[in-house]
Amino acid sequence: MKVSYKWLKEYVDTELTPHELDDLLTFSGLEIEDVEKVETIPGGLEHVVIAEVLTCEPHPDSDHLHVTTVNVGGETPLNIVCGAPNVAAGQKVVCAQIGTKIYTSDTEYYEIKKGKLRGVVSEGMLCAADELQLGSDHDGIMVLPADAPVGMPAKEYFHVEEDYTLEVAITANRSDATSHIGVARDVVAVLNTREKKNL
Repeated sequence: MKVSYKWLKEYVDTELTPHELDDLLTFSGLEIEDVEKVETIPGGLEHVVIAEVLTCEPHPDSDHLHVTTVNVGGETPLNIVCGAPNVAAGQKVVCAQIGTKIYTSDTEYYEIKKGKLRGVVSEGMLCAADELQLGSDHDGIMVLPADAPVGMPAKEYFHVEEDYTLEVAITANRSDATSHIGVARDVVAVLNTREKKNL
């Protein structure tokens, strides 16, 4: 049976991590077979931030690329080469920084790295909605409202949630643990014993 970490925390006031709960429940006699991270968007938009395009100039060696400087909330702006037709200075956009994994399916992805595009250094990627699985639009980069806060993680801005599932091996004598409330009772019982808590 799979149990949601977030749901368990609705019943039990604890700051234990999913893996600490795994150890605690196994100690209580409920064997946890697996702990799996669940994301509404693959990769969870890690390293993706809200940014502002400061400058946008034509690429010296291309008729469709642009060379931009982008404020991502850090000490210095990033240089990013962008091929989107709608990119312009002053826009609030979504920027995938170096290290971001752009998923092309649930399991396949490519990683953003510092590189050169036609001789110009590029330190990230300005993204379209479909590239981040935030929609299906690929006509150009996502342009956000003017009040979008620069430097904010995109997963916070777009309210991307993540959870963990704990797979509990239910034995014949533990039918009491076939629900979230049943598993929560085990957590409370062990915490009360170990930490003398009244939860």
